[in-house]
Amino acid sequence: MKIEPFLAELNRLRQDAPDDPTDMEKVTLEHVFKFVSYKLNDFQAYLNEAQANGEFDEELFSD
Repeated sequence: MKIEPFLAELNRLRQDAPDDPTDMEKVTLEHVFKFVSYKLNDFQAYLNEAQANGEFDEELFSD
């Protein structure tokens, strides 16, 4: 499983969130996006393990 679709969706959600620094959704998405971006190798390892466990519907990522 590639990390790019997850980062793209997380970024889309982050950009769609209200532009309000006091909005918990915005703050959460900003920090999760930054954390995952800094920890790409760790997140990729997690995705590889999740895929090996059959946790993804391959049709969801078939584009």
